[in-house]
Amino acid sequence: MRRLPPLNALKAFEAAGRHLSFSKAAEELGVTPAAISQQIKSLEEISGVQLFRRRTRALLLTDAAQASLPTLTEAFDLLAEGCRRLRRDEESGVLTVSVAPSFGAKWLVPRLDRFREMYPDFDIRIDATDTLVDFERGDVDVAIRYGRGEYPALTAHCLMSEIAFPVCSPALLEADPPLIGPADLRHHTLIHVHWKMEDAFAPNWRMWLRAAGLEDIDANRGPRFSMDSLAVQAAAAGQGVALAAQAIVAAELESGQLVKPFGEMEGDPQAFCYYVVYPQTDGDRPKVRAFRDWVLAEAAASPD
Repeated sequence: MRRLPPLNALKAFEAAGRHLSFSKAAEELGVTPAAISQQIKSLEEISGVQLFRRRTRALLLTDAAQASLPTLTEAFDLLAEGCRRLRRDEESGVLTVSVAPSFGAKWLVPRLDRFREMYPDFDIRIDATDTLVDFERGDVDVAIRYGRGEYPALTAHCLMSEIAFPVCSPALLEADPPLIGPADLRHHTLIHVHWKMEDAFAPNWRMWLRAAGLEDIDANRGPRFSMDSLAVQAAAAGQGVALAAQAIVAAELESGQLVKPFGEMEGDPQAFCYYVVYPQTDGDRPKVRAFRDWVLAEAAASPD
């Protein structure tokens, strides 16, 4: 049998110790600083141990409090994780997938009928957003992210490797001046996408031009779009040259709306992956496991 002090008193101590502030702890827990002080006093009386040293402009932990705080913080984190999983499993039939709008529309959604046929008990909900999902605070089960695959506390499976390459309207190939080789980009508009997923490492013209040995071209000029689908539309309309991934422009390349002006280039530096990601603790959840296995099989079978 566990003999524990009141949970509210432990919560007050953990929050106050983490913030070293009664007022910040009160704000986090939605109570008054006086209530935090009362809970701390109660816990000190129950345990017979002083927890804080109060100074004029500072709140300090005693040695005993300092030793116990990390364990309590870890315990509350585990408790929160258990409650999160319990809450999400109440609707075990609903699978929420976060995916970038362009990839969702052009690659994932056209294949969803096959997932529903294989797993009719799961109702899938697509959260189309470029915002990096917070699994701890949101209700998303799985996300598909485009980037380097470095996601702390998450399991990541490479869905498909992608290379970002220049695309444009066929009309630009015969423009004045024509677009024949990479050096001709100095005479054409560069279309940019502001990637929200991993902006610091996302494919961009600066990286591509540097790898092509063209550091004398201004890589920052040209219009910017918040979604790659809009950049692709602008390129198809002949407004400039965009960097795009195969999964995003496969249909436009097949129809001839877009072309690769420089053909297949060896050693392209803009190699990234689409990753299926989820919390490390969720890999054994049936709906997460089902979607992961299905989408990886779809990618392996995809000709594009």
